[in-house]
Amino acid sequence: MAGVPDRPLRILHAVRAPVGGIFRHILDLANGQADRGHHVGIIADSMTGGERAEAALAAIAPRLKLGVHRLAIRREPVPIDAVVWAHFMRLIRKLTPDVLHGHGAKAGAFIRLKGRSDNTIRVYTPHGGSLHYPLNTLKGAIYSRLERALMNRTDLFLFESAFARDTYQRTIGRPDGLVRCVFNGVTANEFDPIATADDATDVVYVGEFRHIKGADILIDAVARLHADGKPVTLTLAGDGEELEALKAQVARLALTEAVRFIGHVKARDGFSKGRVLVVPSRGDSMPYVVIEAAAAGIPMMAANVGGIPEIFGEHTEALFAPNIVGAMADAIETALDDPEAAAKRARLLRERIFLHFSQKAMVEGIMAGYRDAFANR
Repeated sequence: MAGVPDRPLRILHAVRAPVGGIFRHILDLANGQADRGHHVGIIADSMTGGERAEAALAAIAPRLKLGVHRLAIRREPVPIDAVVWAHFMRLIRKLTPDVLHGHGAKAGAFIRLKGRSDNTIRVYTPHGGSLHYPLNTLKGAIYSRLERALMNRTDLFLFESAFARDTYQRTIGRPDGLVRCVFNGVTANEFDPIATADDATDVVYVGEFRHIKGADILIDAVARLHADGKPVTLTLAGDGEELEALKAQVARLALTEAVRFIGHVKARDGFSKGRVLVVPSRGDSMPYVVIEAAAAGIPMMAANVGGIPEIFGEHTEALFAPNIVGAMADAIETALDDPEAAAKRARLLRERIFLHFSQKAMVEGIMAGYRDAFANR
């Protein structure tokens, strides 16, 4: 039975879209592994991410002894996937990794289609992805079958939340391979306080503009507050596929004087643009924006979905029922009416993040998972 190699591990991370929290996770993990002397590489889609992904990958590339490799990886299953998978296999033969770590459904499928090897472990972190599709939809039915087919071709499952683990086991099944839960983590400098900008609005949203992130519900909640005579202002920091639809929604609700769009900014810059951060997600596993804001001590209200309650722990008064405009509006009003209570919650939550959600703990937890998977072989 193969044990852990008695040399630095050769670790190859694969992801489809180099954007959002999943990309942030990979960069932090790759940096932490490189700091510990391991030889790391990244495979990522070449069609998404734009200039930000290019810059981030160029910055980390000198630290990655297995290099950065870009392939055209499409989101949906398509026939050309067979060609992309062949490119994956050629890279794997060339780089001879000890650890193949797939992040997200598509990259996770590619690395697990590789046959079993005594020298390589296949690791999968779903990051939500295909688990968000209901089983009674066509996509949900297809993706669940694909996940089930690949389940026992996986040496180690690494879930970033107990919610993601439990959702997988309920909808897909209980794998034969090892299962570990390791929280996402943030770096030490992310605990530095953030000053509120002079032009800060009452509320700020920071993230992608996708349906699952719920920015449209937040806009509706602001409209509800205006209808109740509370002229709350909102900053939307981000970009994505729903940008134009959100702008049209703001215009339709006559909120153009109360709501501003500032485009994509670094998370900490976005946090400074509002007095209270609102996370209105319809679904999430372990969103980095919540951990980052909590580390910085930002007053925050969030939807009670996915792995978000695991971040908040006992501070459940900062959570509101998801997908309900009135519940979100009430939570915003409560936070704005009692800023001292919101600030106190933020201080207590910051202490919790410091104890349980550090980058160091994340990297060490994942490396321990790798070791257990090798020992299990």
